[in-house]
Amino acid sequence: MVAPTIFWDIKDDSITFIDQTKLPEVYETVQCTTVERLAEAIRRLEVRGAPALGVAGAYGVALSAQHHINLPLGEFFANVKADAELLRSTRPTAINLGWGIDRVLDAMQPSESVWDSAGCARLEADIVHDEDVALCHAIGEHGAKLLPDTCTVLTHCNAGSLACAEWGTALGVIRSAVEEGKKVQVFSCETRPINQGSRLTAWELSEDNIPVTTIADAAAAYLMQKDMIDVVIVGADRITCDAVFNKIGTYMHAVTAQHHQIPFYVAAPLSTFDTGRHADEVIVEERDREELACCGSKHLMPENVPALNYAFDQTPLSLISGIITEQGIFTGPFENEWWMDFEDSK
Repeated sequence: MVAPTIFWDIKDDSITFIDQTKLPEVYETVQCTTVERLAEAIRRLEVRGAPALGVAGAYGVALSAQHHINLPLGEFFANVKADAELLRSTRPTAINLGWGIDRVLDAMQPSESVWDSAGCARLEADIVHDEDVALCHAIGEHGAKLLPDTCTVLTHCNAGSLACAEWGTALGVIRSAVEEGKKVQVFSCETRPINQGSRLTAWELSEDNIPVTTIADAAAAYLMQKDMIDVVIVGADRITCDAVFNKIGTYMHAVTAQHHQIPFYVAAPLSTFDTGRHADEVIVEERDREELACCGSKHLMPENVPALNYAFDQTPLSLISGIITEQGIFTGPFENEWWMDFEDSK
């Protein structure tokens, strides 16, 4: 399995993460010593994936607390909260980023000294990290039961160890199934325009010697028509009471899977649930034109043509066969307050 995606380096009191923009050509880690550098990394998708963003947000607040530790208590909290809001503003759709930030801010509040507060921040951030490792393994164990002994799984974007502290959500299900002896092969959609599927998912699975084939995003429907896909598993960046927000293209796969009567599962921790909101209340991130217009130095479209580059789409829960969480699998129909069975576990 690939190395941990993001962790606290106790030798230097800094955050170390894998720079995902350089994969698969170069495996490189970054030693991050400032909140500003972390915010840049999140915007640039050096760090990405809902659970990993939760860990990044938690460690970002701890890093801020470490930097402002010599300030008076009032100034200390003001600076930490300002840094927290800088981090929160980087990615509006993924809920885990704000969740991780708030976990650590809340843990700091009871402290009466700067040093105690900074210590609480670091401790809580470590807990967020360690919980993510454990819950991803739990998601994998629950989800593995859904896979036939021999099957082909379609996945979209990257919901693997690179999107978490380690192991992964959707890919965690696949890893756990393989550990149980099941014969699983994977179709990884390329996931334009940043190609998280071809660059990251394919790299992860190949590193683990799990059979993987990359396909164009538009090829998935044809493979379903040819009975070449048994199950679809994706991750999630936010789950509202009526929809799943995930990488753009997820909705298209869900519609096609339902038409071909193929199970469509979402693997996500309870921290991704935002069931107090409806889908139309969520801001869907729009990213730069250049992601669509360029591939490296090569221009892919005329410079006078605009681009609409949504990072996510929303998939109605009516298209979802089940949501795999660390506490178990919730299957439809997703009606009324369907999430209440899990609320006490959050």
